Amino acid sequence: MKTTYDHIVIGAGAIGSAAAYRLAAAGHADVLVLEQYELGHTHGASEDHSRIIRHAYHSTVYTALTPAAYAAWDEVEAETGLQLVFRVGGLDLAVAGTPGERELNTYEASLAPLAGTGVTWERLDAAEVRSRWPQWRIGDDVVGLFQPDGGILDVRRATAAHIALARARGVEFAPGTTVLGLTSTDTHVTVSTSRGEFTAGSVVLCAASWTPRLLPGLGVDWPITLSQEQVSYFATPNLRDFAPDRFPMWIWHGEPFFYGFPVYGEVAVKAARDLSGRFVTQQTRSDVPDPAETELVAAFLRDRLPGAAGPELVSKTCVYDLPPDREFVLDHVPGHPRVVAFIGAGHAAKFASLLGRILADLATTGATEYPIDAFRADRPALTDPAFIPSYRLTAPAP
Repeated sequence: MKTTYDHIVIGAGAIGSAAAYRLAAAGHADVLVLEQYELGHTHGASEDHSRIIRHAYHSTVYTALTPAAYAAWDEVEAETGLQLVFRVGGLDLAVAGTPGERELNTYEASLAPLAGTGVTWERLDAAEVRSRWPQWRIGDDVVGLFQPDGGILDVRRATAAHIALARARGVEFAPGTTVLGLTSTDTHVTVSTSRGEFTAGSVVLCAASWTPRLLPGLGVDWPITLSQEQVSYFATPNLRDFAPDRFPMWIWHGEPFFYGFPVYGEVAVKAARDLSGRFVTQQTRSDVPDPAETELVAAFLRDRLPGAAGPELVSKTCVYDLPPDREFVLDHVPGHPRVVAFIGAGHAAKFASLLGRILADLATTGATEYPIDAFRADRPALTDPAFIPSYRLTAPAP
């Protein structure tokens, strides 16, 4: 392996693999990807079968990007012949008169700019929800928002596809290589690793929850909080009722905030709550699931989706990397124009292929055509010590 490259990508998860592919696809094939574990490992945020993909969001900042995100996945599917996105529909539910209903209203409002583009949605009352999906046990006080293009992104398959496409274009991958530090000058970036030093004209930093370890060497201290999360698969005996052609991806806008999937990847339904509040460091995080968290989700299923409840098949942990406002960080590192960084805030997978393109743009030309100003590294959430963290993807207070 040589030691000098045009571009180095740190991290071979969903975002890093996409950046490597998009760099090479744009004609920049002299790329090295450094990964501390084996490719496809289960220690980061890109493992497991499924992630939510949708147009409906808490902010038009994201819906401005979702059409391009879907199009980016279409490109990868066309090139590989693999299906990565499964449009099983997306159903958001809340109890009327609660903050959750306000979130649904904001989700619907975020879709308005997409009217006339082929993106459709509809509001549903409880009777309509029960008629279409009798699996739900809800009262008449529940309201819904259905978006047909919502569904499942197979994140593990997507990451593997990006890696294969990048390799086909000459990108080198170096698994088992831990990055120890970064330094940059006006002409290059030096990456110190467990296998020696590498230099490049630019570095794309996609290290997820390991990013805070690398920032101090660049004189940057973004207030990134790590939260340990987990998902559980429940072996429902009612498989046909929860097959993807009969049951959608869903989000329950309550307190707690739950989400789940039809049967996919495992012979079981997948469900979890968003944001457990179990804040950790890389030293204190655990791969061991918390039985109390599993029971919290199981109790919700027994209450609202009783047919989905079944024995726990498997539970898995991961770590969210959370800026104080829980919005992406997608920018050059301040003071280091040759280093581009991304923080995903626990909801980036659906955008991964598009984010790879944007990161490649920033690394090679310094700018991008996509609207990402809201993700700047100099915004108050990252620079104002008085900023009050708010980690839920929610509507602003009225």
